[in-house]
Amino acid sequence: MSYYGPPPSIWGHPISNMTVVDKVPPEILHLVDPHWYQFPPMNPLWHSIIGFAIFVLGIISVIGNGMVIYIFSTAKGLRTPSNLFVVNLAMSDFLMMMTNAFTMVYNCWYETWQLGVLMCDLYAFTGSLFGCCSIWTMTMIALDRYNVIVKGLAGKPLTNSGAVLRILVCWTIGVVWGILPMLGWNRYVPEGNMTACGTDYLTEDWFHKSYILAYSFFVYYVPLFTIIYSYVYIVKAVSEHEKSMRDQAKRMNMQSLRQGDDGKAAEMKLAKIALVTISLWFMAWTPYTIINYTGVFKTANISPLATIWGSVFAKANAVYNPIVYGISHPKYRAALYKRFPSLSCQDVVAADDKSLASEASAVTTSNSGDTASA
Repeated sequence: MSYYGPPPSIWGHPISNMTVVDKVPPEILHLVDPHWYQFPPMNPLWHSIIGFAIFVLGIISVIGNGMVIYIFSTAKGLRTPSNLFVVNLAMSDFLMMMTNAFTMVYNCWYETWQLGVLMCDLYAFTGSLFGCCSIWTMTMIALDRYNVIVKGLAGKPLTNSGAVLRILVCWTIGVVWGILPMLGWNRYVPEGNMTACGTDYLTEDWFHKSYILAYSFFVYYVPLFTIIYSYVYIVKAVSEHEKSMRDQAKRMNMQSLRQGDDGKAAEMKLAKIALVTISLWFMAWTPYTIINYTGVFKTANISPLATIWGSVFAKANAVYNPIVYGISHPKYRAALYKRFPSLSCQDVVAADDKSLASEASAVTTSNSGDTASA
């Protein structure tokens, strides 16, 4: 008679010789590190939860980034050099979710990697390529805002050719770091949850570990500190500008040089934008870095479930990027509401660029509103 109850256990621990590797197809078993053989299979509920979460993130990201690409590419008033970075960011996020999210959902359905060695390489390569491109595009956006707001008239204006050149640099960085594991420096292997592929951070060979360290330096630390540096000085520059405006108003016996505004709102708004941008960037890419460092330095016994969160947080980044860099742009909102009126949460939408430009100037009065208000 068959037994349909819970698996036998001793003191709450299941008695089973099965491991998380047992469902892995034979053709990719050689890529699975021995470390993972010590873990029992993940609860199928986790695969369902993660698969559903990634599916939802994928749908939202594809729609959100697709709309950003469409609006910024078709609205004549948004065709500026600075906005090319926003379009490129949306494109890289869109492609990352199209190639990675739905592939991971498929594997979550089967609770293991089902697509063979080549697709494992391609999945990890595209994830690295589009992830690096997104990271460095956000860095270029921060540097562009630094150039406009901090340097002001002393800064060299960004041209279309200059923006395209910087975008090509972003894609080159992504291609180089993405293809190196396929050429022998490190390699792409199934992650501990066996539903995604990534870099090998468990191999003891320091030649392979050096890739993780170099990758994290050029694709995590350099962009992170560049973004922090840029936004700190942006907030400082705006704060000093507002202070000088208040001092000038006092000398003229006026409460403010702006009608109904003492400038503090502009400082607070820009500070919030900076804080949100840096915080979301940090939350998106830090889990992957921690997971890789845990494997490289053996600081903890990393489990299959723990490896999932790097994918989830990184893919979530592709969802809120359209909000941070697209919807927060007043002219983008005007174009969006004009094409899709049902998306407006207001009874009356100020559709003319003049009224929206005044909102942009609330952040950086004497600088480029197009760049700062994004």
